[in-house]
Amino acid sequence: MFDIGWDEMLFTAIIAIVVIGPKDLPRALRTAGQWIGKVRRVSGHFRSGIETMIREAEMEDMEKQWREQNEAIMAAHPPSSGEAPVGVDPGTLMEPLPPPPEPGPEIKPPPASKPATKKTAAKKPGKSAAKAK
Repeated sequence: MFDIGWDEMLFTAIIAIVVIGPKDLPRALRTAGQWIGKVRRVSGHFRSGIETMIREAEMEDMEKQWREQNEAIMAAHPPSSGEAPVGVDPGTLMEPLPPPPEPGPEIKPPPASKPATKKTAAKKPGKSAAKAK
C-alpha cells in the first residue's frame, strides 16, 4: 500500500527501539494497532455510507428513466377498450368467489394401537438413595 521495503522497516524498528525503548515498545505497538483499527473502522463506515448514497442516487435515476420509457410506450400503444387499464388491480375486475360449502360430519381417524413395551426390572431403592446424596 505504501510501498515500504524491508530496509525501511528495519530502520524504523531500530529507531523505535532507541526512542521508545524495548520495555515500552509492546505497549506502544498495541496502542498504535488500536488507533489503526479505529481509523479503519471509521473509514469503512464512511465508505459504506458514500456507497449507499451512490446506490440510492443510481436507483432514483433508473426509476426516472423507467417511468419516462413506460410513459413513451403507453403513449405509443394505448390500451384497447377490452384490456384492463394499467395500474388497476386485476382483482377488482373479477367476480366474487362462490360461498364455501357447508361443513359435513367430522370424520375421526381410527385410534392408533399402542406399541409393545419392554418390561424393565424395578430399580433397587438403595442405589437411587445413594445417588441422591
